Amino acid sequence: MNWYGVMPAMTTSFDEQMRVDHPFMVRHANWMLDQGCTGLVLLGSLGEASTLTFEEKVAILNAIAEGTGNRAPIVAAISALSTQEAVSLAHAAAAAGCSGLMILPPYVYKGDWLEMKAHVAAVMQATPLSCMLYNNPVAYGVDFLPEQIAELAAEHPNFHSVKESSTDVRRVSAIRALLEDRLQIFVGVDDAIVEGIAAGATGWIAGLVNAFPRESVELFNLAIAGKNAEAFALYRWFLPLLRMDTVPKFVQLIKLVQQETGMGNERVRAPRLILAGEERSHALATLRTARAASASISA
Repeated sequence: MNWYGVMPAMTTSFDEQMRVDHPFMVRHANWMLDQGCTGLVLLGSLGEASTLTFEEKVAILNAIAEGTGNRAPIVAAISALSTQEAVSLAHAAAAAGCSGLMILPPYVYKGDWLEMKAHVAAVMQATPLSCMLYNNPVAYGVDFLPEQIAELAAEHPNFHSVKESSTDVRRVSAIRALLEDRLQIFVGVDDAIVEGIAAGATGWIAGLVNAFPRESVELFNLAIAGKNAEAFALYRWFLPLLRMDTVPKFVQLIKLVQQETGMGNERVRAPRLILAGEERSHALATLRTARAASASISA
């Protein structure tokens, strides 16, 4: 498992009967890999994991593993209401041929550090797969502090990476100050990628990449190479779209952008509803402005 580069947090596509559309997901996955993405993250927040059954999750992992033919690492996001279910999903991911796990705190229950550590440890110990810890206190109400991350790193040799989505780029520096290069740090919010790389991040779990993989990969490559002027020129163009990844309706927004760019549809499972009214008009206007200006962007 090479924790590096741009790894899409893949959306989950649904057909007209709201069943998982495996053929499209395979095509979508290969398209993003063709554009230079270095791995695929499935079953995450953007993948609407909370609306998927256990059986649907396993079927997605198997379909993508078979459909991409080991072109790049597949990472399964592990999220569940119970530790027992999380461990079962980790076992299923290993059996499906995944290369890594991205571990989330349990839904709903927001425990203390002792409980959260036990939950994460159980998943890390369930398989020998390389593990990423997903820290997103804004969305999940559980904040893995740098000192706690260091504690996990000391105890679990297959803990290799952190997806840092606290929106505070100082967290990248704080983790590196404690652990140097022991863990690879990924930026988990789209509109902090250039700042995160400047602080030492070496990867990006990205959202808008589902519709704009070429631009996402180019932005990452420019930033990691220290080509600041070129990176910021592309970033300035991209930011209005990237900010769609940071609001409560990010799933609806990103799926709408996919539909409008010809790579997907906007169907979402309830309780989510597709965008309507002013929200929809504003999103479409933002996309139109970006696409009108894209010809002047060297990406």
